[in-house]
Amino acid sequence: MRILHTEASCGWGGQEIRILTEARGLIRRGHHVELVCPAEARIFEEAPAYGVPVRALPIGKKRLGPLLAMRAFLRKNRFDVINTHSSTDSWLAALACQTLSDAPPIVRTRHLSTAVNRSRSTRWLYEKGCAHVVVTGEALKAQLIRDNGFPAEQLTSVPTGIDLERFRPQACDQARAALGLPADVIYIGILATLRDWKGHTVLFEALTQLLPQRPDLRLLIVGDGPYRDRLDSRAEALGITDKLDFVGHRTDAERWLPAIDVFTLPSWGDEGVSQALMQAMACALPIVTTPVGSLTEVIHDGKTGLIVPPRDADALAAAIARLLADPALASRLGAAARELAVVRCGESLMLDRMDAIFRRFGRTGTG
Repeated sequence: MRILHTEASCGWGGQEIRILTEARGLIRRGHHVELVCPAEARIFEEAPAYGVPVRALPIGKKRLGPLLAMRAFLRKNRFDVINTHSSTDSWLAALACQTLSDAPPIVRTRHLSTAVNRSRSTRWLYEKGCAHVVVTGEALKAQLIRDNGFPAEQLTSVPTGIDLERFRPQACDQARAALGLPADVIYIGILATLRDWKGHTVLFEALTQLLPQRPDLRLLIVGDGPYRDRLDSRAEALGITDKLDFVGHRTDAERWLPAIDVFTLPSWGDEGVSQALMQAMACALPIVTTPVGSLTEVIHDGKTGLIVPPRDADALAAAIARLLADPALASRLGAAARELAVVRCGESLMLDRMDAIFRRFGRTGTG
């Protein structure tokens, strides 16, 4: 099939990584896959490293110029299906296709758990403008059915898949030695884009509670993003700057995760099934997270990790302390998380399901 991905966002995070990972996987399976996005988007510069053909298209805003650019591109280039990802490119693609006589069907992937407005125009986009809608977790599907009244048959949950060979259990001491990290500290870790709703500041507050009893604790922060300056300010206000190791955006997360003793993702919004969370699961790490979005589809409290309320630093600190005080529990939860990751979080499963959806709803489909 000839598959086109569109992405209007200029940000960088799990959504963009999924697009490129999925595109690369389907290219390896013999499909022709391309991506269009604004030239200034981070995904534009990252795509070549994934082996994904990318073209710059000025589709960053919901305006007439970008709409005409999308329409001209689709009129000139034939595809069997379009996979849109953000609101802006979904609208541009849907409206452009309405004005073309032989437009390809659209599959919209919705990655986040933010509420969708209930306007008539949005209902048209989801039910008429798109042939099908993919979400990244069952909780997101249930939310759209419950809150927006979208028909269940219009929605399919396809969680993001990860490379289970790349992310696997490794000895913590060896991982730290390879990275030049100290061996005599306890690392609490987080892998996430530095955005407010990822919960970094909640984790900072939890750390301040833990340090009086555990001065050997440090926080390993993997990721970069627009919230960095505010995180620095908050850490300084709490007096914990010397306990934080910011290592920035990493393309080798599989080397950093095994160096962590307890992985945390204290998000309070906008989550599907987090790739970072599944990567930590695949590395058999003990995990503390929140019941936001679709996170509880893979982290089951007391079985594959611990769940705490969002924005609750006290509960987060208590859960971390519990894992540090009970190594047997931490080991058991980590092993169970790895087992679940192998069963339901593999990249091949995601590719199988997306391949089937594209075949069903694309030009060559029968659905």
